[in-house]
Amino acid sequence: MATPAAGIPVHSAVPSTTESLSPIWHPSPNFGPRRDGLTPSLIVLHYTAMDSAQDALDRLCDPVHEVSAHYLIGVDGTFWQMVRERDRAWHAGAGEWHGQNDINSRSIGIELDNTGRHPFSEPQMNVLERLLRQIMHRWAIHPNGVIGHSDMAPGRKFDPGSRFDWLRLERNALAGRRGDPEGPRDAPVDQFRALARAAGFSADVDDETLLSAVRLRYRPWGKGPLRSADLAPLTKQT
Repeated sequence: MATPAAGIPVHSAVPSTTESLSPIWHPSPNFGPRRDGLTPSLIVLHYTAMDSAQDALDRLCDPVHEVSAHYLIGVDGTFWQMVRERDRAWHAGAGEWHGQNDINSRSIGIELDNTGRHPFSEPQMNVLERLLRQIMHRWAIHPNGVIGHSDMAPGRKFDPGSRFDWLRLERNALAGRRGDPEGPRDAPVDQFRALARAAGFSADVDDETLLSAVRLRYRPWGKGPLRSADLAPLTKQT
């Protein structure tokens, strides 16, 4: 029988109402110390794009592949911890958010068992929400610090994908709320880029790639050229 993951130090313990949420400890060799004295200020959400949680667990714990995450949540709500939160997991790769790079040293990575082609299950989302609350409490992470892999690596990554329910997290103060649905009437590219950068999308990419990344987060059904509706969710980040 697997044992629970090693806990966080006593000084950062969570309230008793959340103590029942305990992951299965399944250590990965793929980690290192956080660099430059950094501590987690971001949580990066991923999908596994694999056939099963076991396949993902095997990959994330295989030293040959040199990838990992702090947590993996299965479709049925079973979840594992592979790297201690105080350590640097290898989940984010190249990219940046709010002008800051080395996202691995600044973040905690959560993998969700999903191919990217189907909705995320209720047991999985329920565990994710409970886990997010714990992590955000432990490290004083603001809702705006919960991002997708595609947010910090536009054009290179596309997870957690178009089927992920960001609005659900927003309503529960587990992700930054989007702006006024009315938004601006005009949609000049320079204004779009300025708003996107202010919201955190600071990676050096072309207009089309940036638009795709913003739409993946806020309007995955959006098609065609830039529209005023693409600027709306960026206008009032709180």
